[in-house]
Parts: sequence; C-alpha cells; structure tokens
Amino acid sequence: MSVLTLSKQDFDVFCEYFYKKTGIEFDESKRYFVDKRLLKRIEETGAKSFRDYFISLRFESSQKEFQNIVNVMTVNETYFYREEHQFKTLTSHVMNELARSDRNADRPLRILSLPSSTGEEPYSIALQLMENWPGLATYDVELEGADIDTDVLDRALEGIYSRRSVQYLPPDVLKRNFTSLSGGRYQISDDIREAVHLFRMNLSNRDDCRKLRGYDVIFCRNLLIYFDDKSRQLAINALFDALNPGGFLFLGHSESISRMTSLFQVRRFPESIVYQRPSS
Repeated sequence: MSVLTLSKQDFDVFCEYFYKKTGIEFDESKRYFVDKRLLKRIEETGAKSFRDYFISLRFESSQKEFQNIVNVMTVNETYFYREEHQFKTLTSHVMNELARSDRNADRPLRILSLPSSTGEEPYSIALQLMENWPGLATYDVELEGADIDTDVLDRALEGIYSRRSVQYLPPDVLKRNFTSLSGGRYQISDDIREAVHLFRMNLSNRDDCRKLRGYDVIFCRNLLIYFDDKSRQLAINALFDALNPGGFLFLGHSESISRMTSLFQVRRFPESIVYQRPSS
C-alpha cells in the first residue's frame, strides 16, 4: 500500500488556490502544518492522489469540501478577556462616545466580532458590557460574531469551554455567568449565548463583504497578520465600508494599518489605540 505524499508543486498549487479563496497565505515555513492537514483530508475523502482531491475540491458544486478544508486550515487559539485593555477602552470611552452622538439616537448600537472563533471574543464583549458599561441599561446593543470556520461557530453556539479558556475571568464573573460541568468544563449562560448572533463569512469574498454594513464597532484582532499586503488592503477597505460614519475598529496589539491607508483616523485612548471611520 503506497503512502500519500505531497510534492513541492502540490503544496504551491494548493496554497495559491487557498490564498485566492480566503486571502490567507501559507509560506514554506508552514509546509509541515499544511501537509499534515491536507493529507488527512485527502485520506478522509478517499481520493487516491492530491490531483484527484484537488479536482474535486475546485469543481464540487456544493463547496462542502472547501468548507471542510478551511475548517482544518484555520487556527483558532483564543480565550476570554484576551487583550482586556481593549475592552476597557470600549466600555470606558468608545461606547459613551457612540451613545452621545445624535446620529445614533433611536437605534441599537451594533458591534461585530470578526473572526469570532469559538465565541470567547463576542461573549467577552457581552460580559464586559454587562459588568462595566452602565449605559447598557439605557441603550440597546446588538452583538454579532462571524467566522469563516463553521466548526468553531458550532462550538460557539454550544458555549462550552475548558478551564484554560476561562482562566482570566474574575471568579465572580465566572460564577454568575457560567455553569460548571464535568471534566473541568464551563458552559456560558443561555441568556448570553442568545444575545449574540453568529454567522459565517469570508472577509476575502466580495459578496460576503457587501453584507457587512451598519456597525458601530468592529473587533478584527489577529486576522490581518495572516494576509499579504494585497489581501490586507482589500480587508481594510471592507471593514471601513462595514462601519457607520464615526464607527470604531479594534485590531490586535501587533497590527497597524496606518502605513497602508489614510481612510481611518487614529484615536489614542489611555488603554489602547483604536481606528475610527471619520464622521463625515
């Protein structure tokens, strides 16, 4: 019985295709990561070679296998209250500024978490607003989460987390909002899960991006680092269009878009830097 392997050409062909479809770039340093996951999918589909698998992947009308390969190729490492200083900026400054604006009167304030992964980020936003923003008693807030990976969205809907995922939550917050399960796991409350609308979207797909409109705050942290300059520029433009005038964009601590675009104003708050779409 022959053992399936991938040639350098196979790797390059797959990476070029994956990049065009998702904007995510894999270089030679990721060869082991890609080969291992791709070979597993080839074996699980019963394809006899990379060529057979790739033909099926490209031309399958339902695109079910494309979603499967996206799910195994995307990395979803996160935990509750990650980079908490940005949540402090949200509840201490950004939400108050949005609430005071006349253009936001008589409508909900809308927040998007992208990528939402297994739910830790959008649920962290919900918890932070509940715990630290008094305006929640007065203003309606709509909270959404989106991800390209359907497996992690299913896990987010279930809302069950390991002890590691919740390790940075204050004990009283954990006790009030989670149920302790066997095996050191915790499930977030039904009320919080029902307060967050989750959906699939691909930031490199123009049709998906056109559906993103009318947000006041977008958290897009640690996603652009996986894009090359061209894909990053397209994503930045899509995020700008998705924000309402005066809306705010939170990026990861190692990400900056100041050199790539002049669309956003840079806002410097005591805890963090945030990018704002100009009001006019």
